[in-house]
Amino acid sequence: MTNQHGHILVVDDNRMNRIKLSAGLEQQGHSVALAEHGKQALEMMRAPRYAGFDVVLLDIMMPEMDGYQVLEQMKNDSALRDIPVIMISAVDEISSVVRCIEMGAEDYLPKSFDPVLLRARLHASLQKKKLRDLERAYLQQEVMLRQSEKLATLGKLSAGMAHELNNPIAAVQRGAGHLRAAITQAQQALLKLGESNLTKAQIDTLLAYDQLAQKRAAEPTDLDAIMRCECEDQMKMWMEARGIENAWEFAPALVSLGYNENSLAALAENFTAAQVPAVIAWLSNTYLIHSLLEELGHGSGRMAEIIKALKAYTYMDQAPVQSVDVHEGLDNTLVMLRNKLKVGIDVHRQYAENLPRIQAYGSELNQVWTNIIDNAVDAMQGRGELTLRTRQEEQWVVVEIEDNGPGIPEAVQAKIFDPFFTTKAPGKGTGLGLNISHNIIVQKHKGKIAVRSQPGKTCFEIRLPMNVSPTEMEIPQK
Repeated sequence: MTNQHGHILVVDDNRMNRIKLSAGLEQQGHSVALAEHGKQALEMMRAPRYAGFDVVLLDIMMPEMDGYQVLEQMKNDSALRDIPVIMISAVDEISSVVRCIEMGAEDYLPKSFDPVLLRARLHASLQKKKLRDLERAYLQQEVMLRQSEKLATLGKLSAGMAHELNNPIAAVQRGAGHLRAAITQAQQALLKLGESNLTKAQIDTLLAYDQLAQKRAAEPTDLDAIMRCECEDQMKMWMEARGIENAWEFAPALVSLGYNENSLAALAENFTAAQVPAVIAWLSNTYLIHSLLEELGHGSGRMAEIIKALKAYTYMDQAPVQSVDVHEGLDNTLVMLRNKLKVGIDVHRQYAENLPRIQAYGSELNQVWTNIIDNAVDAMQGRGELTLRTRQEEQWVVVEIEDNGPGIPEAVQAKIFDPFFTTKAPGKGTGLGLNISHNIIVQKHKGKIAVRSQPGKTCFEIRLPMNVSPTEMEIPQK
């Protein structure tokens, strides 16, 4: 379609009117299809082979299905409602034309079919159709770009999450293997002790040492590397002097338990010389078992923390608009970005107490926090200070995200929210993150976003209204 030419459907039960309109339209360069009644017109509009009409010229008075009924069905059909409709009317049907325009018709055309008027009315309707098509294409493109940027963000976060999960997973897998071996050795030592007819006093002593091992596993002895090495050597010498095999294997656990030569000697006094090797083996493996259980607990707890933060970050299985705790969203975003932050970024939280919850698109607010914090980390090249502040000002919840990076040049500060504008090197950024963040805050949440920057300091300030209702927010586009 050009500015002048379009694909026109003429709907009129009068054959001469159809012929006259068709001839005039074809002279103007339009392609024309003809329908004798309303039902046929709707069938043609819905038929793929006609490839869509740009304008429909629709007679009002027709048998079986009149122009009102056709127009009503078109406006109730999402595939047809945006096709401009020009009503064909007689002079005495003006009141009917007004009714049709109120129903959604674009214009009307008197049945005198003046060629100049026909050209003008069609040109105006075609221009409106073209603008609507361009607007729809733009919106679809914007949605695609938003989704593309969101997927890119999720891709980076997924890589970070995979790295964060890898450490506790590896710890759990390693701990499970060591635990299996420690349990086996502890059971073998217990069997040997069982064969030696332990007294009740000896059994009570072992139970007491088991409690001590459990306590020390939760609160391990803090020794520097040199001191630990010296203590382990002493333990090995003491055990080897008494013919205890695998002394090197038992020494680290005994040192972690806080033992030295004197405490080992005190332990040995409660048992016979034949029982001491089995007691040492049992005690060191019991401590190891409790230590590994602590390690497994920490590892699985860390995984649970990450998964919980991930679920909360995405607001999985929750309504799009809901009551949101801004602090929780910021903290979950920091968890998601921990892999980038932990190397050289010091994070300072200056959160206001009793900050009110707000109605918001939680997952999209988290996308804003992610975009801004990720940009700050990149600007500081992975080393610096990041400060998150929150406060309430009248009817606004205010969030500030500040970094001590090089700053944004004053000449480009006015452009940073423009689509595709980026100061990053080619391939390092799309130029959409801050534009999307601006749209999420301003359009979807009726808020405000601004930046203040100078060398050594950049601060993004986001203001979110406290009293906006879900119905006032933009419906998210799918």
